[in-house]
Amino acid sequence: MSFATTDRHSSQNRISPVFLVLVAILGTSAWAVAAGYGNSRFGVFLFVVAGWMVSLCLHEYAHARTALHSGDISIGAKGYLTLNPFKYAHAMLSFVLPVIFVIMGGIGLPGGAVFIERHRIRGRLKHSLISAAGPLVNLVLGIGLLLLVGSGLFDDPGLTSPVNGFDLPVAPFPAALSFLAYLQITAAILNFLPVPGLDGYGIVEPWLSYRTRRAVEPFAPYGMLLLFLVIWQTEAGRWLSRLALWIMDLFGVENYLVAVGDALFRFWS
Repeated sequence: MSFATTDRHSSQNRISPVFLVLVAILGTSAWAVAAGYGNSRFGVFLFVVAGWMVSLCLHEYAHARTALHSGDISIGAKGYLTLNPFKYAHAMLSFVLPVIFVIMGGIGLPGGAVFIERHRIRGRLKHSLISAAGPLVNLVLGIGLLLLVGSGLFDDPGLTSPVNGFDLPVAPFPAALSFLAYLQITAAILNFLPVPGLDGYGIVEPWLSYRTRRAVEPFAPYGMLLLFLVIWQTEAGRWLSRLALWIMDLFGVENYLVAVGDALFRFWS
């Protein structure tokens, strides 16, 4: 019996081949872009999409792992610890829509997809930490990418970026890293907002009255879409961009690198 239990727990924590494929695409495209091999624009597209999807898996994993250690022992059986995106409760919210948001507006906006049995968890602080774990992952990844770009390790004067018919004197890989970092920073900012349906609201929800939570509950499924529309159609999008670029500037990453990375990413235009 002990051997079966051990094997069951081992399988619940085993990394999914799907996630390993995403990591392989990320690593291969990173090498190709950094080495100047193949079509740099399509390579940047693959790198950013794969990197973004890997970060989404880690985002949801952080929610699940924190929930497990907070008392929800059902997490492992649901497959959330395998980093398999197909195991999450809402693949559309967690992966399809976020990728569409990136393609349409260059906005990093992951959505919630891990179903947590909240009744198993005691203590408002634990509930808040579970919600905060996801965007904290995006923040850490963003800072890590900014440190890589700021180090100048991947600067290559022998490579240029083809944008709008011109070869810009910027190596494609630092630009791609900068754009991916921008997505992580915007994702962290947006997900910390107390908007129903997003992690920011999940952080403050345990501290609200029962009446307030019941009044807000019907709007939660539409929070992410409404936020995207506000950012896409109003000045809020510019404010978000300025804040993210200001944070990146603190790490010595020039704003033009994000613009070049975004232009390379849109290889179809």
